[in-house]
This record gives sequence, C-alpha cells and structure tokens, in this order.
Amino acid sequence: MNRNVTMMQFFEWHVEADGSHWKKMQELAPELKRAGIGTLWIPPVTKGHTPQDTGYGIYDLYDLGEFDQKGSVRTKYGTKMELLDAIAVCHRLGMNVYIDLVMNHKAGADETETFHVVEVDPNNRTEVISEEAFEIEGWTKFDFPGRGDTYSPMKWNYRHFNGTDYDNREQRNGIFRIADEGKQWNENVDNEFGNYDYLMFANIDYNMPEVRDEMTNWGKWMIDTTRCDGFRLDAIKHINYEFIREFVGSMINKRGQDFYIVGEFWNPELAACQEFLDTVDYQIDLFDVSLHYKLHAASTSGNSFDLSTIFNDTLVQTHPTHAVTFVDNHDSQPNEALESWIEDWFKPLAYSLILLRQDGYPCVFYGDYFGIGGENPVPGKKDMINCLLYARYHKSYGEQDDYFDHPNTIGWVRKGSADIERSGCAVVMTNGEEGEKRMFVGEERAGQIWIDLTSNRRHHVTIEEDGWAVFPVNGGSVSVWTQPEEDLTEDGVEAYYESGLPCIALPEEGVLEEGSELLNIEPAEPVQEQDEQVQDGQTSEEQKPESKDQDQGADKV
Repeated sequence: MNRNVTMMQFFEWHVEADGSHWKKMQELAPELKRAGIGTLWIPPVTKGHTPQDTGYGIYDLYDLGEFDQKGSVRTKYGTKMELLDAIAVCHRLGMNVYIDLVMNHKAGADETETFHVVEVDPNNRTEVISEEAFEIEGWTKFDFPGRGDTYSPMKWNYRHFNGTDYDNREQRNGIFRIADEGKQWNENVDNEFGNYDYLMFANIDYNMPEVRDEMTNWGKWMIDTTRCDGFRLDAIKHINYEFIREFVGSMINKRGQDFYIVGEFWNPELAACQEFLDTVDYQIDLFDVSLHYKLHAASTSGNSFDLSTIFNDTLVQTHPTHAVTFVDNHDSQPNEALESWIEDWFKPLAYSLILLRQDGYPCVFYGDYFGIGGENPVPGKKDMINCLLYARYHKSYGEQDDYFDHPNTIGWVRKGSADIERSGCAVVMTNGEEGEKRMFVGEERAGQIWIDLTSNRRHHVTIEEDGWAVFPVNGGSVSVWTQPEEDLTEDGVEAYYESGLPCIALPEEGVLEEGSELLNIEPAEPVQEQDEQVQDGQTSEEQKPESKDQDQGADKV
C-alpha cells in the first residue's frame, strides 16, 4: 500500500531576499523526502514589484525570474532556471510541487493613467461616500518593458481593473471603485465589508472576458513551463467564484484529474466554506481555517479549552477529503496580517492532531520546521516535527478509534495495516495535568511492549491480554505510543531511549542516495551582472498523491 503523504509550505515571510531560495529548495529536497515530506507548496514564482517582494505584490505573470524588470532579473527567490532545476530535483525524488498563484491583483504599474472613480466606505464597499464620480491618477498601466510581448502580448490598463487604493495626483489613499464604463465590484465574492472583491493594489476585474481569457491562458502556460503538479490559489474569497470554477476546470482538462488544486479561502465560518465548495463543484480542496482558529484558541486557553470539541465545526470534520489541515502559515505567523500564532507549548499537540489522524491532507509550515527569520526570529522545531512525521509515515494507518471522552485528556488509536509492518499507534494528549487513557489496540497485540516515540515518557507500556492498555501522558503534552521497529524486553527499554532511536528511522522508498547521478542536473544559467548588484543591495532599472491518508478512502486519486 502507498504511504501517507504530507505537504510542506516551503517558505515563510522572512526567508532571505537574496535569490537563494530555489537553490535551497534543491539542496533540502532529499532531506525533506527522507523526513517523510512528499509535496512542497512553494511561494509565488512570478516577478513582484520589488526584488524583495514575497511574490504577493505581483507585477508580471510571465516573468519567473527571466527578464530585467523591477530592479532585477531574479525574483526574491531566484532565477527561472534555478526554479526549474529545483522542481526537476523534486520530481526525481518522487515529490510533488504546488505553485502559489496570485490572481487577485497586480502591483508596481509602469505608468499612471487618469480615469473616473467613486470612493467607497472601507467597512462597506457597497456604500459610495463621494458625492459623485471624480478623476484620479492611478497606477494601472502595465507595459512590461523588460519582457515585451514574449509569452503574451497583453498590456494591462485601467479597463482591466475595477478598483485601486491610491490617487497619485492628490497623494492620498482610499478605496476607489473605477466608475468608467459602468464598472462594479464582482458579485460572486465574500460578503465581508458588504462586498470583499477589493483587497489591495489594482484589483483585477473578472467581469472582463479579455481578463478571464488571459488568466486562463496564463495558468496553462504555467503548467507547461514549470511542469508543476498543482496550484495553491491565493485569496480566492476575493475573486469571482464563477471564474475560479472555470479556471479550475480548464486546468484539470489540460492536465487531467490528478492535477491538484487547493484554495486559500480565509473564512473561519464553516457554512461559507461549504457554500464555496458547492459553487466550484468540489473540484478543489480548501485550507481548514476553522481548525486553525480552534488550535489557536486551545493554545491560548490552557486547560479551560475542551479538547474533546477540537474538531467540532471544522472542515476536516464535515468534508475530510477536501480539507488541508495546517497549524500555522505565513499569514498567521507573528507580526503578519492574520497573526494567530499557535503557542509553543501546544505545537506538538497541534501537529499530532493534523499528522496522526486519518482525515485531511496535513501541511507542515516551513517556519515551524526551520524557524522564522527577520527582526524577531523564532527557532524551528525540526526534531519534534520529524518525530511526528516518522509516526505518520510508518505508524499512522488503519482503522481509527477515538477516545474523546474528557475535556482535558483525549486520545485515539490507529489499528495499523497488515501491509506496513509494525504499524499502528496510540496517541494521548492533555492540556491539563498529567493523565492517562485506557484504550484498545487489538487482542493480537497482547504482550507487546510499546514505547513513546516522542520520548516524553521514557518507559514502556505492555499490552494486556485483552488488547487494552493504559497509556500515560505528561501534563500539557502528547505521547505517541507504538511498537518499536525491533522487539524489546523490559530490561532493554532504558537503553532504547538512551540510544535516541525512536525517531531516526527514515522512509525507505523513493529517496535518492547522496551523490546519486540523478541529482547531477545541468547548472542554472548564471545570474546577470545587474542582478548580482541587486543581491549586494543595489538596484537597477507531475504527480499527485493517490491519497492524503491512505486509509481514509479519499475521492481524489
């Protein structure tokens, strides 16, 4: 049987803006594969409005780090050839790569234009607060002088947008809906602030057929150019839902049903997520924002949070085959727009809740694994996460029985699969004092000695004759009990823990040995001299996992 698949978000806001990220991806891919990561979700690969831009301030859809525009040839993350090399290495390792697509807006226009607008209330975008339409000078003209007509001849102007947030003539900010040609906000969007079509920069107008055609053609071009295995669609609650359905259908028609798409629909209201999935015909998955906020609440509430309700009203509970579960991401990390950082003490519990259960497609955050940079760095938790990745890859299979019968101490059992030797585990966690949970793992396991993979409890549990056992856990902690890779006697348990063995075993399949000739790809083209100056601080003018958890019977194959 196939092993469980885990995604990693391979970036955080503060990765170095020196153009080295794609090279780092190529270097780290074998290590991540050995740790049990099967998919990398990478940041926007398109040219931003500055060399330091994370990619969400998108300038040119067709510049992947190839043209001298906006101060550099490379993007924040590297050149086009370095990107393609990194994807090729991942594919040779048997890993998938999903590219982050930003389709809501454009930034860093080449010129201003004058056009008529009305100003709207930021808290209710359907309410006009200006007396009448008036003229502004807006940054909406995109000519792409560095790229010209390569890949696409389309040049963008104010007719392709329906809103902007800056009047260059008066040097003032606001939310301005373009009034020329009878423009309105798109209707099929989130209803926060009355109508949440407008988010930032020059807002793309999907009521325009020319725009819809261009964006669809670009998506197909991205697939052909990068050979990626899927897309992550950014900010889709701000984009016409009907277009999202059309776009997704076009991508699947091009690449087939195995092309994977997940959307960022940042709305914790479960009903809104369900309505969106209905609208797009369940062709994509969504990040489980509801679960993220439950994890955040649990981390900040201590033992007053009822852990037995942790999955209530979450997407993974109601739509398990369409939920991507995550603990934190680049938006929720400290000092960012949607800051809701899960506190450190709860991170092991949170990752156990997404990695070791049968439902959902779990995503590990780069910032949790490698750490967060910037002015307020946060250390990574690689060792802790590797331990749980090991448990997911080797142990977390089979029928799942829940013991969510106490507000502070909960547990569950994965019965294991006959196809994966020594699989199966018993997970117990508490947000209160030291506790325990009596759980059934199977009569066939009678007499087995189980150990705690986390090493939080450095002793053993012996399975009773009837297949039950009492599994303890430290206060405010989690323990993952399982059969070790080799049979132990009671006398050998202490030495087993001292050896540091519980979490060092690595996936055996699909990893290239160090020095493999398959990793000796042709080097990327050297960065042009102008780009090298930017790096010194100067400026110039194909697979998809068959299932997420192999026992859940996901409908995507």
